[in-house]
Amino acid sequence: MLAGLLFFSIATQLLAQMTVSGVVKDSQTGEALAGANVVVDGTGNGAAAGSNGQFTVNNVPSGASLTASMIGYTSVSMEASSSMTFRLAPSALEMSGLEVLASRADEKTPVAYTTVTKAEMEARLGSQDIPMSLNTTPSVYATQQGGGAGDARINVRGFNQRNVAVMINGVPQNDMENGWVYWSNWDGVGDATSSIQMQRGLSAVNLATPSIGGTMNIITDPAAHKSGGKFKQELGAGSFLKTTLNYNTGLIMDDKLALSATLVRKTGEGIIDATWTDAWAYYFGASFQMNEKNRFELYAVGAPQRHGQNLYKQNTATYAQELAADMEDHDASSYAAGAKFETEGGRMFNQNWAPVSSSYTGKQYWYMYGVGGLFGGGETQDRHDPNFLNERENFFHKPLVNFNHYLTLNDKMRLSSVLYWSGGSGGGTGTYGSVSRKPAVEGNNWWASSPWQWDWDAEIAQNSSNIDAAYSTSENRSTGILRNSINRQDTYGLISKLNFDLNESVKLQAGVDWRTAGIEHAREVRDLLGGDYYVDFADDNSPDGKVVRLGDKIAYSNITTVDWLGFFGQGTYSSGALSAYGMFGWSQIAYTYQDSFTVAKAVIDHGDAITATQLKGGVMYDLNDNISLFANYGLVEKPPIMDNVIYFDGTVASNPENEKFSSLEGGVNYSSGAMAVKANYYLTKWMDRNLTKSVTTGQGSSGDTDVIFLTGVDQDHSGLEVEASMQVIDMLRLDAAFGMGNWQFVGDASGEYQEAEFDSLGNQTGQTSTTYSYALEGLYVGDMPQTGLSFGATLTPLQGLSIQALLNYYDKNYSDWSPSAREYSGDDSDADRAQVYMAPSYSKLNLHVNYDLPIDIAGTKISAFLHVFNALDAVYVQDAVDNSQYNGYYIEDDNDNVLNSHSASTAEVFLGTPRYFNAGLTVRF
Repeated sequence: MLAGLLFFSIATQLLAQMTVSGVVKDSQTGEALAGANVVVDGTGNGAAAGSNGQFTVNNVPSGASLTASMIGYTSVSMEASSSMTFRLAPSALEMSGLEVLASRADEKTPVAYTTVTKAEMEARLGSQDIPMSLNTTPSVYATQQGGGAGDARINVRGFNQRNVAVMINGVPQNDMENGWVYWSNWDGVGDATSSIQMQRGLSAVNLATPSIGGTMNIITDPAAHKSGGKFKQELGAGSFLKTTLNYNTGLIMDDKLALSATLVRKTGEGIIDATWTDAWAYYFGASFQMNEKNRFELYAVGAPQRHGQNLYKQNTATYAQELAADMEDHDASSYAAGAKFETEGGRMFNQNWAPVSSSYTGKQYWYMYGVGGLFGGGETQDRHDPNFLNERENFFHKPLVNFNHYLTLNDKMRLSSVLYWSGGSGGGTGTYGSVSRKPAVEGNNWWASSPWQWDWDAEIAQNSSNIDAAYSTSENRSTGILRNSINRQDTYGLISKLNFDLNESVKLQAGVDWRTAGIEHAREVRDLLGGDYYVDFADDNSPDGKVVRLGDKIAYSNITTVDWLGFFGQGTYSSGALSAYGMFGWSQIAYTYQDSFTVAKAVIDHGDAITATQLKGGVMYDLNDNISLFANYGLVEKPPIMDNVIYFDGTVASNPENEKFSSLEGGVNYSSGAMAVKANYYLTKWMDRNLTKSVTTGQGSSGDTDVIFLTGVDQDHSGLEVEASMQVIDMLRLDAAFGMGNWQFVGDASGEYQEAEFDSLGNQTGQTSTTYSYALEGLYVGDMPQTGLSFGATLTPLQGLSIQALLNYYDKNYSDWSPSAREYSGDDSDADRAQVYMAPSYSKLNLHVNYDLPIDIAGTKISAFLHVFNALDAVYVQDAVDNSQYNGYYIEDDNDNVLNSHSASTAEVFLGTPRYFNAGLTVRF
């Protein structure tokens, strides 16, 4: 009976469905609203309006209602009919300011971009790290690396995160010292994300921040116009639990103020061994329309968290000998009986933890903002688990607070500004000194052979009975400990953009981007592992050694500053079928460094600030309502990161140089009815890539070392990208994305160091010159597959139900490597010109089910979801490093020449995460 009723219900809904077409317009001007979203209420089924404002939504149940929405406009809902016209009025409380600050692309912007909406994130992200939502985008590759929460990374067009600008609400988030992005800082923020736009290549961002790989614009939820909220409960593999609560006040105070808040709590043991997570996340947004000319916004977002990490890649045979056996260039002798990799650790293996006796009750010291209130116990606490110790743990809290002001000066001029503060407190852990390990000669324990693991109990036993009378006759001296490597930072910034409409077709913009940061780097004693103190010899102020205890600084302690100033100007033109833009930017950056462990504690700088410019522009032409062509070109200079200007030991580079990029791109966009296609080709040249070499010298700027820049480190990145979507039938939608790249080094590189020679009286008597050569010509750029395909099929058999299968395929996955590894001396016959190791191609299938239950209790709606990642449990290499010095298996001839370089045997890898799931319920009220 129940089955019959269910069949009748489904059949009725399938038969009573229609296709809805129409247009979305501005109610005041009548202009088409390109990019407006039209969605069937209570479902994820919908479409975005094209450049002419037209849309088509398939599989719409009879009697359903549709809602058209667009940032800056009041949403409109109507009952479905075959032909519909939505007229949206500008909202009393506009929400377009963040779009302006973040430089979002739209249908008229001549760049390659993909926007992931909130609905799409909810449909497939499943509480993965934010970058994983972009794996359906051409030439984008994101992995979770070792599997720790927040340890993901993302590459775009062969460039890693240092050349991908990441912005949250228009504020740059790349590390000001090294350009990296730490996604653990934003763990859980995905729940408050409204949309993510990935602009590949030069991008439309007009800040002076260079972003040659692409720009990732993350926009958080605006303060919603309507009151209501959401409660979501998730569970998953690895004892994963996550609770999310959101509430919006709607418009209050005579429709002038709106508030929004989100709180997230997440815990879990992790899928990979000991990659547990203990995290919070929060988001607060407020918007106040003071009058017709002034609007203010306040945003605060952060994610205090700590989690166990898996940072050490392994030989493939360590994880899965069967996979190693399937690789043609993985020598079977590496895992034969008695060989280095005889023992298989399994796919969950993690070298960064090991068991410890629960009888050990030594305390651990660590600090970040909110450590006491959120995680309890203050700065000195018990370890996470009494039965094991993590060598590698990350703990950090990086709050970001934005205060935005939107000022309408007159009907042609507007000023948009954001003043922000981004703090940061926390760090990562590791060993310090000499810590016991379980060696390969130890019995049948699976960890005994390579890979080894830490032997915490042995180290604790040693430290707890080690009297050193030179320092104490009653306390025990630790010889190996756990340390914190801390980073405490404060960044202040101001971004201001003045917009001027010269006429209906020409719009001008000018702005300033100012940032200043102070960062403290140090190491601290975290866990004495059974002892009472440790003796450290790193501080020059204590040449005989310094007795340190929990929380005391060791190894290094320095403070750096980064000062950035940029100006930019942009003009856009749009009339009829033609649109174009041009942008010029100028910036300067300056670094200082102060080492607290030196006697002088001198502040070191590099002289004059380093300046850089960029120039880029593009044009788009609509051939008709369905087809548009675009092209863009740019020349960009990027200043060297701090590590390439002032070395970690205070050495100053003699002549730091800017990196240079040129980029050319052209493409075509097509949309008609139920089908849309985007295709483009790009060519990016990376010239004078910043690579340095530390050289030993008796007369260098530091007295014993110097840093030189290599010249001729050039790369060409070119490729073809295609995106397509098609509504095949009312209940079936297909999506595909394809990227095929060709990323190679062009030419060899060299470095030259010139050193003056002096006599015993200090008089210069001559000069010596040393040349370093690097064989790079024709070698492929690694760390990302050069070919990638994403294919998705979404089935909506009844109202509220969505079933999606998403397949990713990757090929030409060359391993990561450093050009410095190809240094040679002598003539070219000594050079290693063999191609780097290429990991096997692989595919991965993810399944996503979302269902809006047909329940509506006083406006409360419930939806359920299920995500199955790596549904077929594929075993594959996702990240690889060429010729590992730690986990490579090398075969040599009688003359010590390596016979199997750049092979699977000599590489170290991370495998993809085994099959796991995420499921839960969402209650909207």
